[in-house]
Amino acid sequence: MYGSSPLPPVLARGSGQRLLVAVGDPDAAELLISTLELAGYRTGAAGSGAEVARRLAEYRYDLVVMDAELPGLDDLAQGGRFKPAYRPPVLLLAACESLARLVPELGAGERDYVTKPFRIAEVLARVKVLLRGVGGGDRRGGMLDHADLVLDDGACRARRGARILDLTPAEYRLLRHLLVNAEKVLSKEQISRYVWGEFRGGNAIEQLVSRLRRKVDRGGPALIHTRRGFGYWLGES
Repeated sequence: MYGSSPLPPVLARGSGQRLLVAVGDPDAAELLISTLELAGYRTGAAGSGAEVARRLAEYRYDLVVMDAELPGLDDLAQGGRFKPAYRPPVLLLAACESLARLVPELGAGERDYVTKPFRIAEVLARVKVLLRGVGGGDRRGGMLDHADLVLDDGACRARRGARILDLTPAEYRLLRHLLVNAEKVLSKEQISRYVWGEFRGGNAIEQLVSRLRRKVDRGGPALIHTRRGFGYWLGES
């Protein structure tokens, strides 16, 4: 059901950051905790929404890895019951259509998601990006935008002007990565590791960018550009 636990050597290790693993499935939780600790992170565990609230009140975690199906998530959404001074980034383990269920108190900060069944390499790649705190794009309440292009993380939806973009999960990840790094050139390897958690050679990136470009740039000024020999970037030329 889940990816193997050996740590891929290509992914950067952690440096002692404290991560809270909030996963109800004991096997999945054990896999995540053991792999994250091998990667250099310190971990805590929570098996319910109430336990997440309690642990976040006791410790300052740098990131929460949380299953969207965690029992008792409503405990985190009760008004006034959970107001930590610090809101950590959240990596949500969920199907794309479940993103809107992200707990409001945790969703106020930086967030990303991994679709289930998840792969360990992808989880590690997302953790690395969230902890790095990459800036870029214009962020407002879970929104990313550039010109008339808007991506709504809460609804897992993107639009160009009034036109809704019908994106696959891989296209959505690519667009998000380009928006977060707007005006910056991203190499094929950077894109591949973010989108899939591993490097994919051949024409995989070219084909993915081409599909996304047809959807995003149709009927409007081009926003996705190629820097030959270097990679791709998003912005107004």
